Amino acid sequence: MNTSEARLQPINSLKDALTRCHALGMRVSCQRRYILELLWEREEHLSAREIYDLLNQQGKEIGHTSVYQNLEALSKNGIVECVERSEGRLYGNISDSHSHVNCLDTNQIIDVRIALPDDIIDRIEQQTGVKITDYRIDFYGYKNCLDEAK
Repeated sequence: MNTSEARLQPINSLKDALTRCHALGMRVSCQRRYILELLWEREEHLSAREIYDLLNQQGKEIGHTSVYQNLEALSKNGIVECVERSEGRLYGNISDSHSHVNCLDTNQIIDVRIALPDDIIDRIEQQTGVKITDYRIDFYGYKNCLDEAK
């Protein structure tokens, strides 16, 4: 598998993430493996500080700098997702195309896969003159309001 093929394959598991690292010639150190394992185990978006704290609570001693450097390398190479928030970057295990539901009550980011109907994509392309090849949608809302409406 060459580098461009490695980037095209979706990452749907920890094994896929490790395979992508190897395909890109990235060394899979213990620290890098710890970070990937944690992100796949937790299935949520975490800050570098949270990752650092959780790994050290598990007895996996890893330095702050090592966490930041590994997250930067993993996100730069499309192995993990990096979401920019006003309070800082959050990292998640899914790197292929998907959208987010942002809960304003809990600050949780929920990954969702949603496909827009072809007619909407066609309208966007006609309006902009741009061929759409990928998209991500951010939804925002309050979980408590939905619960109260039921």
